[in-house]
Amino acid sequence: MSEVVPGLVSTIIPVHNRAGMLREAVASVLAQTWRPIEVIIADDGSTDDTVQAGEALAAAHPGVVRYAWHANGGAGVAREHGRKLARGEFIQYLDSDDILWPRKFELQVAALRESPECGAAYGQIRLCPEGGEPAQVAHKWSGRGLTELFPALLVDRWWNTDAPLWRRSVCDRIGAWSDLRYSQDWEYDARAGALGLKLAYCPEFVCDQRHHQASRQTGSGRWLAPADRLRFFRSLHASARAAGVGPRAPEMRHFVRWVFFHARDCAATGHGDAAAGLAALAREASAGAAFGIRAFALAGKLLGWRRASACFDAGRRHLRRGPGADTLKQSWMQ
Repeated sequence: MSEVVPGLVSTIIPVHNRAGMLREAVASVLAQTWRPIEVIIADDGSTDDTVQAGEALAAAHPGVVRYAWHANGGAGVAREHGRKLARGEFIQYLDSDDILWPRKFELQVAALRESPECGAAYGQIRLCPEGGEPAQVAHKWSGRGLTELFPALLVDRWWNTDAPLWRRSVCDRIGAWSDLRYSQDWEYDARAGALGLKLAYCPEFVCDQRHHQASRQTGSGRWLAPADRLRFFRSLHASARAAGVGPRAPEMRHFVRWVFFHARDCAATGHGDAAAGLAALAREASAGAAFGIRAFALAGKLLGWRRASACFDAGRRHLRRGPGADTLKQSWMQ
């Protein structure tokens, strides 16, 4: 890791084939009222004019903007490349299709200096749909002054990557970014929450999240592959338990239902190992108390996972079972 420069805010921007938005994202960092700053463009294997755009930005702002290309590995891998190059006392992760408001660093550095017990400061997210008017209310739960990531993180990733400003020391403790293609940011936040991280809240807009139809760095597909779902849920559960969330918490009960749903989904698509692992995790997270999960796991062993899933879903349809009382609303639901 690089030597830490006091007061410096390092912004890490992962990008893949997105030249126009990259220029706008970098411009929003250069427009910050806070100095000193540095921008690290972590190019995740771009094959178009993003390469030239990144090199041009570095040439136009020597000593401030750095450009580094590496083979494609996903957003988490790109952020990790940038983290290793960062020199700042503070770390800002900025997705290349999003924008920071000009006073973000000024406000959040001040919040962290006023609250030395806090490891990250966050503010409100403004949702900007393509072709529509920006929302005038905070997106997700970024309008709430939460002091910790858990237990809410078991229900949803209630902020986005751009909302927090992290202390570099916290990022060093969290460790390397995961290579998960999806939800690697959620998994990263969970490991932060496992540290008992305290949050400082800045009750005003600090970034724009842009919803658009352009290509995304995660690619397209059906969320995580079955084996990676098991990795993700195991990490999320372990982090929640380290943060002190017990099996009777409403958020943990929600988590159990969520994991059990994916156990059945993996079983239905023939991924028996993932189904077995997820069913075992759901049982562990519920402290072994869920009869339906135990019955499903036993049926999977006796009948095979596809047949167990079909039988279980047929029973649910017959009983007209929908989402249970333990299914909580996610942060984006009104």
